[in-house]
Amino acid sequence: VQLQASGGGLVQAGGSLRISCSVSGRFSGTFMGWLRQAPGKEREFVSAIRWHGGATYYADSVKGRFTISKDNARQMVYLQMNGLKPEDTAVYFCAPTNGITSSVYNPSMYRNWGQGTLVTVSS
Repeated sequence: VQLQASGGGLVQAGGSLRISCSVSGRFSGTFMGWLRQAPGKEREFVSAIRWHGGATYYADSVKGRFTISKDNARQMVYLQMNGLKPEDTAVYFCAPTNGITSSVYNPSMYRNWGQGTLVTVSS
């Protein structure tokens, strides 16, 4: 399975952006997650969605601003980001996990990290 994130760019604070993740090959994960890594910081969980069923999970820092969605037929996952803040600046990655529900919040549970996409939010 290969993952490719796209759609990043430069946006002003308060603006919106939608990033996408395409999945090539047969997807066998339980969840698909979005994670991010800011310069000089560790990777952190942003959001996840259950591949079959659609339950969603969010980090407190993005709850109410970001929305994760998916298209199983096209094997695509999206992250709609509204109300962007400078602290959202990071490289965003998509990756699958087969862990239990509570593990979706743990970045170390994700595997096969795809190529990320850079989101820069200017103040």
